[in-house]
Amino acid sequence: MKLKTPYLFGFVMADEDMSKTWEKAEKMLAKGNPTGCLDLLREADPSGKNGTTLRIAGEATWAIARKKDSKSDYRRAASLLRDAVKQAPRNKASNSAYNELLNEMQDKRIKETSFPRLVNDGTPTLAGIGALIGAITVALLLVKAATYSPPTDLPTEAKMRVTWTDADGLFKDEVITIDLAPESAPIHVENLHLHAVAGNYDNSQFHRIMDDFMIQGGDFERGDGTGGYAADWYGYCDGQAMDNSLDCGGGKTSYTIPDEADNGLLHTPCTISMAKTANPHTGGSQFFLVPEDSTPDHLDGVHTVFGDISDGCEHVTSISEVQTGQGSSGTGPANPVTLVSVTTNGGEDIPWWYFW
Repeated sequence: MKLKTPYLFGFVMADEDMSKTWEKAEKMLAKGNPTGCLDLLREADPSGKNGTTLRIAGEATWAIARKKDSKSDYRRAASLLRDAVKQAPRNKASNSAYNELLNEMQDKRIKETSFPRLVNDGTPTLAGIGALIGAITVALLLVKAATYSPPTDLPTEAKMRVTWTDADGLFKDEVITIDLAPESAPIHVENLHLHAVAGNYDNSQFHRIMDDFMIQGGDFERGDGTGGYAADWYGYCDGQAMDNSLDCGGGKTSYTIPDEADNGLLHTPCTISMAKTANPHTGGSQFFLVPEDSTPDHLDGVHTVFGDISDGCEHVTSISEVQTGQGSSGTGPANPVTLVSVTTNGGEDIPWWYFW
């Protein structure tokens, strides 16, 4: 009979077969066969759910990056090792590999993030020392919030295909284009991107329509405004900061993202902003679009604006004017307003934590 141990050093333990797979994969890597190592890991842990799998996969991808001198493979390796560290911040093997890789990337002038890392394995970097001198409170808040480092290839544009029946009874099928703001709200942009790539938004509903205010969607879980969650672990569980995703009792469906509402972006007409509860750091997957005739500036500094509608804002205005009256609040549309799909122009064709 195969025995299982729940946790060890922060990693979820697998059975004996998984341990043997890791051992075999590391031997293949040591013998100079990183591709074979990855193939073996993909077969054994196809979702990359275990931190040890992610660490070994990151080291194998790193070996490939060295051989090919590929910046994209270096970044992919960093993403895998970063996720391994997220799962178990105190694991020495993952931290050591991640830090060594970051040092090598720095020597090669390959940037992992769109802004300097303030803290590396608990130790301030040069950029972090300067930030700590000028803003120690902010730096501490960043460390507590999450160990998040955004990829360098975040998207700058999203296209939303939406269908609805307008106020005149005409069926519409249009595209809304959004210029995203990865430098001002990297977590929100990545979260939208990952949901889009995973297909979570496909055929979901805009469940809340308010004329002269906004249209809200993104609840792919329940479709009524009570569901949805973050696409990845960003250090928050139902709005509470936590060091480890394993401490989040509700599991993945309780993942939320930290607010970035103090980024200077305002709720002007034709913007996209994050929906959440009245409590901070409770955004998940829901968002709202502001029509041409609305300026909800009372939301500034509370909800996070993370982009501007560059084309098709007239469609948002048209949707905001449809007949409503459905749902407990009476703000649901009388006829379906469907978010058919969301596509973005950045990142990989698949979420960055997948390594197959």
